[in-house]
Amino acid sequence: MTTDIPTQKSPEAAEVPPPGTAIKKKRVPRGHRRLLTRRDRITLGLMAGVPTILHVALVWLTALASIALAFTTWDGIGFDSIKWVGLDNFRDLFSNNPQFWPALQHNVIWFVVLIVIPTPFGLFLAVQLDKKIRFSRVYQTAFFLPVVVSLAVTGFVWQLIYNPDTGLINSLIGANKPGHYIDWIGDPHLNLWAVLIAASWRHTGYMMILYLAGLKGVDPSLREASSLDGANEWQTFKNVIFPTLRPTNTVVLVVTIIEALRAFDLVFVFNKGAQGTELLSILITNNIIGESSRIGYGSAIAVVLLVISLVVIIPYLVATFRKERRA
Repeated sequence: MTTDIPTQKSPEAAEVPPPGTAIKKKRVPRGHRRLLTRRDRITLGLMAGVPTILHVALVWLTALASIALAFTTWDGIGFDSIKWVGLDNFRDLFSNNPQFWPALQHNVIWFVVLIVIPTPFGLFLAVQLDKKIRFSRVYQTAFFLPVVVSLAVTGFVWQLIYNPDTGLINSLIGANKPGHYIDWIGDPHLNLWAVLIAASWRHTGYMMILYLAGLKGVDPSLREASSLDGANEWQTFKNVIFPTLRPTNTVVLVVTIIEALRAFDLVFVFNKGAQGTELLSILITNNIIGESSRIGYGSAIAVVLLVISLVVIIPYLVATFRKERRA
C-alpha cells in the first residue's frame, strides 16, 4: 500500500514566479509627503494656517499699524484724513500733557506695590503649602480663585466692598454715616491705594502658584543635607532653597512688570481712570475710543508703553535663549 507524501516547497521556490509573468516591484513611499493624503495635508494646512493668519492680522499688523499711526493725526473717519506730523505727538505727549507723567508714575507705583506686598506674601503661602499640610489642595484653590475670576468681576466685587453707604469696610469702621463717609473710590488721595489692594489680592494667588511650582522642582536631597548640617528651617530656606529659585524669581519679576504695565480692567471698572488713578493704558483708551478720537495721539502713548515693555522683555528673552543653547 502506497501513501502519497506531500512535497513541501522551499521559501525560495515559492517566491519564484512562473515563467512568462512580469515581476511587479512593490512601491515604497518616500518622504513624509507620501505618508499623508491630500485630505491630511489640507487639514494640517488649515489647522496651522488659520491661527497663523489670525495672529499676524490681529497682533503683528495692528502693532505695526499703531506704530505708523503714532506719527500721524487721524480722527478715525476715512483714511483720507490721516496726516503725517512726524514727532509732534511725542513732543506734545512729553511736554504738554498734564496726565502723562502722573500716569507713568502710577504705573511705577503699581509695580513697586506688587513686588513689595503680594509677591513676598505669595512666596510665604507657597512655602507653607509645600509642607504638605492638611487640606493643601483646598487652600491652593481658595488662594488661586481670584486669578481665575475676570478682572472686571473682581472690580465689581471690590466696588461693593468700598461702597461709602453699604460697603463692608465703612460698615466695619462706622464710616457709613452722614458726615463720616470715607469715599474710597472718589477721593484722589485714597482711590489708587484702594485699587492696589484689590490688585494685590489677585496677584498674591498668581505668585503663590509660580513659587509653588518652583519649590516642587527643588531637589529634596538639598533639604536633607541642610538638616544634617544642623540648619534650622529659616537657614535652610535662606541659604539653600531661595538661591535655587533664581529662575522662578526672574519669571516673577517679568510677570510683575508686565502686570503693572498692562493694568487696566480694575481701574476702568472703579472710576475709568479719573481723579488720581490715571494709567498709561487708560490714556490710550481715552484718546483712541473716547470722544476726541485722537487715534494718532493714543497710538503714540501705546508706542511709549510698547518701548517700556520691550526694555524689560528683550533682556529676559535673550537670557532664556542663551541658557537653552548652553543646555
